[in-house]
Amino acid sequence: MNKRYVIGNWKMHGSLSMVDAFSRELAYAPSSDVVVAIAPPYPYLGACAALPAGCGLAGQDCSAHDGGAHTGEVSAAMLSEWGCQWIIVGHSERRTDLAESDALIAAKLGAASAAGLTPILCVGESLAVREAGRAEVVVREQLQAALGDSQPPSLLIAYEPIWAIGTGVTASPEQANAMHVVIRDELAVLLTTGDSVPLLYGGSVNADNARALFNCSHVDGGLVGGASLDAGSFSKIVEAAQASLEQ
Repeated sequence: MNKRYVIGNWKMHGSLSMVDAFSRELAYAPSSDVVVAIAPPYPYLGACAALPAGCGLAGQDCSAHDGGAHTGEVSAAMLSEWGCQWIIVGHSERRTDLAESDALIAAKLGAASAAGLTPILCVGESLAVREAGRAEVVVREQLQAALGDSQPPSLLIAYEPIWAIGTGVTASPEQANAMHVVIRDELAVLLTTGDSVPLLYGGSVNADNARALFNCSHVDGGLVGGASLDAGSFSKIVEAAQASLEQ
């Protein structure tokens, strides 16, 4: 891949004052080779219009429905109207906290694509699964369940080992790269465009480890959690992505 992706997932964090401060403090040299975006909570999408030029928007989730009597749901088309270009689908916190099924995740992926947005499909294993030696099997199964009956026109995959999300424990560059090889192999079977789908790593990515992760031959960027809440830290991660392309 000749591009890097750095997408910040704010999860359920933020306030109007935080968005304002973040927008003023975010500072990096825009590059056509580094795609940068923020996924804020829905209420702050409008306020994120103050983000610097070149910083895009992503939705943290979307409904599987186009519209109708679905209280509390937000459609992909609604997110598009607020300027979102990407939608996170299948994050482990939604799989676990809200018991999202493989079928629902596949439907949401389809809804995002139908609205002209690029899904960011999250896959990853728990610590128990990894210790049992089944990490690769589970990740392949997640990919098959989401993509077995579809060919999204555009797609990002984010490998997020559950044991590394919000724990401060990061998969080593070698572990991340090895799983990305597995993902690439499975995508080659599932998709006609499998060899060109960008693969991101997520799981305690920060300014200190980003450069080593982005230097991996099969890592095309990062889905950044906690470190994306601080403009200075996030700017350094973007700079690490840029530097990884220059070496």
